[in-house]
Amino acid sequence: MIDLYTAATPNGHKISIALEEMAIPYHLINIDLLGGEQKQESFIKMNPNGRIPVIVDSDNGMTLFESGAILIYLAEKSGLFYGNDDAEKYQILQWLMFQKSGLGPMMGQANVFHRYFPERIEPVIDRYQNEVKRLLTIIDSQLENQDYLVGDFSIADISTWPWAKTHAWSGVDIEDLPNLKKWIDRIYARPASLKGSKLPPRGTEEQVVKGGQSIIQK
Repeated sequence: MIDLYTAATPNGHKISIALEEMAIPYHLINIDLLGGEQKQESFIKMNPNGRIPVIVDSDNGMTLFESGAILIYLAEKSGLFYGNDDAEKYQILQWLMFQKSGLGPMMGQANVFHRYFPERIEPVIDRYQNEVKRLLTIIDSQLENQDYLVGDFSIADISTWPWAKTHAWSGVDIEDLPNLKKWIDRIYARPASLKGSKLPPRGTEEQVVKGGQSIIQK
């Protein structure tokens, strides 16, 4: 059983999507980010950086933070979504790192300055929105004549989709990126990915998910 400490953010959704797609039983613990639960001592013991997601695997006692590391661990544990050979595996890792080092951080900054910063600084907003658009355009080109980033559906798609689909929140239009739009819709059509993208449900402290059945715990 996997304990997943998470919240309703793109990085958190990566792991709930992966667990749903891989059909790995897990216990979902919703961390109250606004309440600062991720900064409490009990959480810092699991992740000294004070960020979600974190998993604890009761099968072997493994505790992991950082969504990319968790995705690789779960792919190796399940034998799923990690390519059919070494060549595909490293291509998948390449696009996973592309998301981790580029798209996620740039969209995060775009969100801060476009949505939350007390002062609207247009050159800064333009800088981050333009960089997000550039990165999404690269993904659009990669998706030319193929359904997923590398071969079949993989952890590269799982890592990238929760961010890319929120482009409008960052103030970035993708009407001129048809391959990206189709890919976003294609993953929305996967029931497990759609379910994982809605976990944790807002207002729920804990949820146990087993075999497609959810048990809300107050």
